[in-house]
Amino acid sequence: MEEFLQRAKSKLNRSKRLEKVHVVIGPKSCDLDSLISTFTYAYFLDKVSPPGVLCLPVLNIPRTEFNYFTETRFILEELNISESFHIFREEINLHQLNDEGKLSITLVGSNVLASEDKTLESAVVKVINPVEQSDANVEFRESSSSLVLKEILQEAPELITEQLAHRLRGSILFKWMTMESEKISEKQEEILSILEEKFPNLPPREDIINVLQETQYSAQGLSIEQTMLKDLKELSDGEIKVAISTVSMNLEMSRIELFPKGTWLVNRDAFQSRNSGSKCMPGTTVLQCTLRSLQRGK
Repeated sequence: MEEFLQRAKSKLNRSKRLEKVHVVIGPKSCDLDSLISTFTYAYFLDKVSPPGVLCLPVLNIPRTEFNYFTETRFILEELNISESFHIFREEINLHQLNDEGKLSITLVGSNVLASEDKTLESAVVKVINPVEQSDANVEFRESSSSLVLKEILQEAPELITEQLAHRLRGSILFKWMTMESEKISEKQEEILSILEEKFPNLPPREDIINVLQETQYSAQGLSIEQTMLKDLKELSDGEIKVAISTVSMNLEMSRIELFPKGTWLVNRDAFQSRNSGSKCMPGTTVLQCTLRSLQRGK
């Protein structure tokens, strides 16, 4: 996998004129499931596509925002996959490739393109997106990683190495954790068992889950501003927009470490760059802008 990512990035950087390009891209949420699925499916396409087609996994975020995704960064670092091998959205001109008739797109983890990429819809040739059922039917839910894994097992099972199995297994387990379900679905259990039987030396599930839980809410390596922006949510009601950020830590730590005196406020420009269309008055911070929005909404 590492060799494939390095080779793909190198070809993209070297080629002044690309011929045929098949891009695999996930949603802007860049969750672990969609990202691992994006890497893996692009790797699979690279092995089975005809010569002359450049298969590229593309992260649907700017490179500067990758620090926010701590759990994703952790598992990739554990697998020795360098961030320098990643291709981020601003590093490839998909619109130009589409205008030249050279682009094919596989969507992972979503069945729609981002609003700024709507003109690329004609280039979409495949969608890998698990159907989300109601909570009553949670046993039927799947992850993008399990769908990708099933296709590879059917079409090219020799491509599944122990390292790739480790990556996909961690992704499937993390998806289950985010569903807040007490029990892994039957379909997910079936695909996990296939990997564990094929590779008995994989770490115990409990160890993987414990590590993922620790990293899910970790702010290690982030600045105060990045920590506030990492899980930023925006609520809107007409012209009123309110930014809400979640930081997981005890109150004493927040007083001493994260928010020493004078550092409570996040720069409004950083907020606006993450939330296009959200405007704060000049000279205000995100917190001030949020408070004023709340006061107007009373």
